[in-house]
Amino acid sequence: MEHTIINSMKKRRTIYNLGKELPVMRSTLEEAVRGVIKYAPSAFNSQTSRAVILYDDKHDWLWDLIRSKLVVMIDDPDQKKQTEEKIAGFKAASGTILFFEEMATIRSLQEQMPLYSENFTLWSHHGTGMAQFSVWTVLAELGVGASLQHYGNLIEEELLAHFNLPSSWSLVAQMPFGSIKQEAGDKDFLPTEERVRVIS
Repeated sequence: MEHTIINSMKKRRTIYNLGKELPVMRSTLEEAVRGVIKYAPSAFNSQTSRAVILYDDKHDWLWDLIRSKLVVMIDDPDQKKQTEEKIAGFKAASGTILFFEEMATIRSLQEQMPLYSENFTLWSHHGTGMAQFSVWTVLAELGVGASLQHYGNLIEEELLAHFNLPSSWSLVAQMPFGSIKQEAGDKDFLPTEERVRVIS
């Protein structure tokens, strides 16, 4: 019998065709995100994961900014059109969750424990990955569609200033979310035997 967590994992899919309507109250979604960020594991209980939820004009501003950064980098008209359509799809969502890592805490831990110094950045990536996956899975359980995007290198400085966020926060990922206008298709899996080995 499959575990409940595995059943939840099955529901988590990349949904690109998103709409403005949410199947739950915003407060329900927000409380779920707070719970994940609180309980997601982190190295030495460092709790470096941060999340910001954007709605309405704040959400639109984000994707307008990303679009403006991307289109000037693309010369090919067809590629530019495809990119604009892709970004418009993210903007069509109900909102976006921004994931950050608190770098001041990481730097402090590196100073406190120099033996592990070079590992803390890697462990931070592990921690934010678990937080992102957990939020994504909880959203799926709530019937909310989402995808995970990475444009932080283009917008971090401007975004931090615009929303008056701490300069020590590093933008890792953006998760547009909303109603599911089109379900994800089937996907193939490698044989489990190739990926999991039992040695006894």
